[in-house]
Amino acid sequence: MKKLILFGLLTMAMLSACDRSDHSEASPETAATITATDATNASEAPDGPLPEGVHPTAYRLNLFLDPRLDDFSGEVDIDLQLDRAVDHIWIHGKDLQVSKAIIQPAGGKTVTASYSQVLDSGVVRVDFAETLPPGTATLQLAYSARFDRNLAGLFKVEEQGESYALAKSESIQARKYLPGFDEPGFKAPFDISLTIPEDYIAISNEPVVHSSPAGTGLKKVTFATSRPTPTYLLALAVGPFDVVERPAIPASDYREQPVPLRGFARKGRGADMAYILDATPRMVEIFEQELQRPYPFRKLDIIAAPQWPSGATELSAAITYREQLVLVEGDEPAPGARLALLGVHAHEIAHMWFGNLVTPPWWDDLWLKEGFATWGTPLDLAILEPDGGHELNAAIRALGAMQLDSLASTRAIREPIAGNEDIRNAYDAITYAKSLAVIHMVDSYFGPERFRPALGRYVETFADGVADSDDFYRVIGEETDTPELTDTFRSFVEQKGVPLLSINLHCIAEAGPQVAIRQQRYRPIGSAIQDSGQQWTIPLCLRSDQGRQCLMLTESTQTLPLDAENCPHWLLPNAEGSGYYRWNVASDQWQALLDQFGGLSAQEQLSLVDSAFAAFDAGQLAASTLLEVVRASSGASRRQVITAPFRPLETYRHRFLQDEAQPDFTRLLASLYQPVLERTADSEEPEQALLHSEVLAFMARTGVDTQARENLAKRSIAFTGFEGERAPEALDSDLYDAALAVAIQDTGTAFLPHLVKLRGELDDPRFDSASANAIGAAIHSEQAAEVQRLALSESVGPRESFGLIATAMAVPQLQDQHWEWLQSHFAEVLEKIPGQWRRRTPALARAFCSSERLEELRALYRQHGALAPGHERSLAQTEETIELCIAQRERAGDFTKALVN
Repeated sequence: MKKLILFGLLTMAMLSACDRSDHSEASPETAATITATDATNASEAPDGPLPEGVHPTAYRLNLFLDPRLDDFSGEVDIDLQLDRAVDHIWIHGKDLQVSKAIIQPAGGKTVTASYSQVLDSGVVRVDFAETLPPGTATLQLAYSARFDRNLAGLFKVEEQGESYALAKSESIQARKYLPGFDEPGFKAPFDISLTIPEDYIAISNEPVVHSSPAGTGLKKVTFATSRPTPTYLLALAVGPFDVVERPAIPASDYREQPVPLRGFARKGRGADMAYILDATPRMVEIFEQELQRPYPFRKLDIIAAPQWPSGATELSAAITYREQLVLVEGDEPAPGARLALLGVHAHEIAHMWFGNLVTPPWWDDLWLKEGFATWGTPLDLAILEPDGGHELNAAIRALGAMQLDSLASTRAIREPIAGNEDIRNAYDAITYAKSLAVIHMVDSYFGPERFRPALGRYVETFADGVADSDDFYRVIGEETDTPELTDTFRSFVEQKGVPLLSINLHCIAEAGPQVAIRQQRYRPIGSAIQDSGQQWTIPLCLRSDQGRQCLMLTESTQTLPLDAENCPHWLLPNAEGSGYYRWNVASDQWQALLDQFGGLSAQEQLSLVDSAFAAFDAGQLAASTLLEVVRASSGASRRQVITAPFRPLETYRHRFLQDEAQPDFTRLLASLYQPVLERTADSEEPEQALLHSEVLAFMARTGVDTQARENLAKRSIAFTGFEGERAPEALDSDLYDAALAVAIQDTGTAFLPHLVKLRGELDDPRFDSASANAIGAAIHSEQAAEVQRLALSESVGPRESFGLIATAMAVPQLQDQHWEWLQSHFAEVLEKIPGQWRRRTPALARAFCSSERLEELRALYRQHGALAPGHERSLAQTEETIELCIAQRERAGDFTKALVN
């Protein structure tokens, strides 16, 4: 029997090769014709949305997928609605070898068609032998292609000797395995059948309805017809997966039928799906309750992909994750890993309503799915775990968006996306985290009882369809009857930048206490942002020792009389920290707020810390006051507040401090955070344990604390078995990155080859990613060539390679060597990393802080930018980051002086 199976597989491989040979033998003349046609039609080709007047109404897809081969093949029938007579149509398909193209008008004869890819982004022109009348028709295409090896489209990966095929369809990757209408607004039902090896598992968006033999060693798996689905949400996975069956998610007040629940992991890792599967039913139930709408699909599969380019993707009813996020050995993941798992899982489940059930028609409205899924994450988790600090985690993420939003080169949440190459640029902190902040601000100010039912009404109104921002504003406005609510959304969604509120408290006996408020766009020192009178509609709440007061700020300057008998001793301009803006007050008011710091809520403390760093970066706050803010935060009770200054302090260390100031900086950090380490040592409480890990890593890497580095190096040596038998319990995954990097740097050059060897032996996805980053952290000059070789080697995956190079480019000791290498091997690096990440490569230079390096970066992309389509936004943001660094270095003296004093 094995011989027959092998013979069958060899025969199919030979036939596939023959198909390619037949095509290539005919290719010289054909290719010339296609090239001429492509050149002629390129100027007409729609690089953005396809022309109106033609849309799909149904797909029937039949694919032959064997991950052990290099190619796949398939046929698709697409039912079309033609609103006008046409002699050609535009669709999508990228790098597909089409062997058959015909169209069958309803009630008419079959018409031959020709298929030509016109643009490299995958825009295709299909010409018909005769003009077709308006009405319905079915386009039939047969094709083949190679599996992608860089985690895009339909790709294959090999893990532990087994082969798997998976489809990463978002955003415009479905066209690499399916010719069709690859835009979010084209939703249609799919009938999918897969012919696969008989002992493999097939997964798609719907339940399997039939499986039958399909020749020697093969079977055909047929799935139920889907709900209307956009191509970017299609799920296809084939391989020797472990299948973990769980009891169905019970019926609820909003859903009559139970939802079958299963987990899939690569061979041998099925047991590690238990934690995420256990968390899923309650999370689904919470979303149903909050939205008052049922989970919209017939099953829910959770897939741990052996390789995946992003953290996770919300493929309808088949959510797919990068396995290191969701596989958990043992009963409980490390605290940080656990938060990451719950956070990404809640986000993807939220997408089943936001994006999947209701879909934006084009990518400029991406926020309607990503923003609401990000906002839904803490909403769900705070109910799941009321004391889990999930709202604070969301607040930290929202404040992080302000860093990107402070650049002149930032983008608005909703901004026109004209071409295919610009689509992935919308997947950034503005779309995710700024949207989260704006939605949270509206929900907090106007009240969940008003906003959330309207949100449920929006979902119900556009279920199985598409909705853009205007549709959203209209329904929300009708349901709430609150114009200020939609004005706030428009104000923040359609404008870029962070509002800065300058607050001045005036206490005049005759007039009573009042607050003068001025709004303008925030700009740091060195910024190209111009004062253009930009303004927002801002829900503003102030809090003081005299109480709380709110107003809707609609003018560039406004005065608010306070409902207070006495002049407040302190005034906080962002009550509960729920507003998406920064603020500044007079120096005496800063001191008053610092005196009150312990009495503020944790979210208010976070707002204060962020606004203080922002004011310092804008040249509006003394370094001595900033350091007092850091001292106050180090004594806070919540982890997120204590660690909030870590990232800017790390930046300042590299940006401001000369060698002679480093000891003072180290002493300051030790005085602030050593007590935190001592207090949290050996704690079994998850938040305290995570705090200890974060502070220890910060002290070792940014604080360059000898004791912390020795601690982490010792743990790494034990964990990896560098000096004896391995002790897996010596290191949990929350410390992998910091501990392995310290060991690479501090234990001598022999640790690097030992770590590389262990990577080939240890089946731990989190370790695999962290150890790649650690390799990039090497500081010894004799290791530079080996680090560079490993970055492009087969032993490091595409995603891990990007992380390795990014880490290496930020290491001061070897930055010059790595930059020279990157420039000379740029094409190889682009070929190695995930395809959808090539546009992000300018960010590899974000640690630069010199005019010379800035010009070299520009020269690199002038010469080779065409190899990284869509890089322009990342390049502009990286250029600006370097320019700001150069300008802000002038503050080094102030910061150093404050350290000494």
